Amino acid sequence: MTKAFSILSKETVYNGFFRLEKYRLKHTLYAGGWSAELDRELFVRGECVGVLLYDPHTDQVVLIEQFRVGALAQPDHAWLVEIVAGAIEEGETTSEVAYRESLEEAGCTIEELLEISQFYTSPGGTAERLTLFCGKVDCTAVGGIHGLADEHEDIMVRVVSFADAYHMLETRELDSAIPIIAIQWLALNRTELRRRWGATQ
Repeated sequence: MTKAFSILSKETVYNGFFRLEKYRLKHTLYAGGWSAELDRELFVRGECVGVLLYDPHTDQVVLIEQFRVGALAQPDHAWLVEIVAGAIEEGETTSEVAYRESLEEAGCTIEELLEISQFYTSPGGTAERLTLFCGKVDCTAVGGIHGLADEHEDIMVRVVSFADAYHMLETRELDSAIPIIAIQWLALNRTELRRRWGATQ
């Protein structure tokens, strides 16, 4: 099969903090030939970064909690437990965003940064692609309320043990994809990561 697509038309139907584009397109089929013409809306957010902040010496992770409009359908769960994340601004690299967002959202200074993966968060309808990092931090004085006032951020920061974070995953207290992926990655790589970052076992 030759994989190809053809964009027949494209229009921007909304352009604000985010952008919504409408496409008319077609693509080749596995069985041969071309699909029918399809109308698809695309939510355009662009490139983003997520950072799992981890203290290898205390075996603790930094989690944040904030109100999320995307969770309105479940009012009792509209405040989500997540990891630090943010959008790449013009001229920034992914690592620069990781350092900046960690300070803004959690008051954390990253000592060492390790890239975990890059992936699309929900490619059925959004173009968002995320670079996920693990950042080595000292959790000693971490906590409290953070975020930028001019962005109306109201972020509660807390430090939990890895065991507690993993328990939150198992009990479905974590119900946002990015922190679930991050904690699962840490579960698989924690022993090697602690050795690499000089933690006492």
